[in-house]
Amino acid sequence: METVTGDSISPYKLLLRALTLIPISHYLLFAFFASIVYVYNLLEIHILQDFFGGFGGDSVSLTFHSSSDLYREVVSKCNLLHGRYLATPWLSSPHLQTILLNVLVKTPSFSYKREIFRTSDGGTIALDWLMKSDVSETSFQVNGTNTVADIPLVIVVPGLTSDSTSPYIKEIAYKMAKHGWNVVISNHRGLGGVPLTSECFYTAGKSDDLGEVVNHLHRSHPETPLYAVGTSLGANILVKYLGEDGVNVPLVGAVSISNPWDLLIGDRFFTRAIMQRFYNRVLGNSLKGAAKLHQETYTRLSDWEGIEKSRSIRDFNNYSARIAGNFETIDAFHRWASSARLVTNVSVPLLCVNAIDDPVCTDEGIPWDECRKNKNIVLATTQHGGHIAFFEGMSGKSLWWIRVVEEFLSKLHASPSMSKQQVHEQYYTKIKENKILDLMV
Repeated sequence: METVTGDSISPYKLLLRALTLIPISHYLLFAFFASIVYVYNLLEIHILQDFFGGFGGDSVSLTFHSSSDLYREVVSKCNLLHGRYLATPWLSSPHLQTILLNVLVKTPSFSYKREIFRTSDGGTIALDWLMKSDVSETSFQVNGTNTVADIPLVIVVPGLTSDSTSPYIKEIAYKMAKHGWNVVISNHRGLGGVPLTSECFYTAGKSDDLGEVVNHLHRSHPETPLYAVGTSLGANILVKYLGEDGVNVPLVGAVSISNPWDLLIGDRFFTRAIMQRFYNRVLGNSLKGAAKLHQETYTRLSDWEGIEKSRSIRDFNNYSARIAGNFETIDAFHRWASSARLVTNVSVPLLCVNAIDDPVCTDEGIPWDECRKNKNIVLATTQHGGHIAFFEGMSGKSLWWIRVVEEFLSKLHASPSMSKQQVHEQYYTKIKENKILDLMV
């Protein structure tokens, strides 16, 4: 009988010897599958979820006031908002959708007509126009349009450092024009190839520029129904403007797409995970690139050395917007610039669209209760879609949110109780009331 002594082989050595007997190909196979699982989770891919769901997509969730006329008379007639959204199968990841947005979107070639608008402080804003007659030879008309003056005009507000040449902006401009709308892109101050001509630059909360543009368009086209669409940071600026000006807004309606809502929450979100830190660095560099086009002005109004060292959006805003706006802290600037705090003041019909899996703008910033409290707002959320993407169809050539915008605004424009005449009467009544109060003072 064999006895075990203290000199017997260590179990760890036996385990190591056993592991060396496993073929290297098996290790490689294991590493391959482990990497797939890692990437699958890193990119938040949901192809298996879609597969087991029969590729039926997820229903759109609508949040609105229980007695909302906007829902009853307009949104209830929008088929897309009562349907299901299914992401393009080979783009079943919010990160793939977001990163490839400006790569995959292909719009037929067209040319804008540029108008240079001067703001009250001497600033310059490029307004790029695309008329329905520029892209369509047909007589397609939006329901509710009877004369040339009745052709509705939609103002598009681009995201962070986007302008009228950005693929997704060109896509919505082209698609809206093809459906009978006139379109004008309101480029941010200093973007769109125009210089900074005053002691002021564009920031995340600079909504007064949009207000001046809207009032200018209303004065120059008094009989034309005006609508607005904001994307990403442009949506934040649009909603902030709507909340600040309230009943004084001469718009018939508006749409917010992928709004970050709360910039303070968004700032915290950018520091959480690998992909969010990646976006933070990329977007921060994009802001630095835009600032370099106007280095002389930024140097006078902010800390240029700090801007050059910036490695995130927070750093950039801290050395630019915070200083130029005389904010004590960067968090104070982010609170002021957030549109979420003004949602209850919005007085025009507003549709808000956000994806829960948006990797840039977290759903934690969405003001759910405030949207539900305001009868003028309907919030539509989807489980998937990424950031300003929402690719659909096998080819991935269509952006679902653009079809939603067109359907919603067309239904709103055709709605008798939401007519432009009603909006104009409310707007001019308010102006008269303000003038009377000014005279009394």
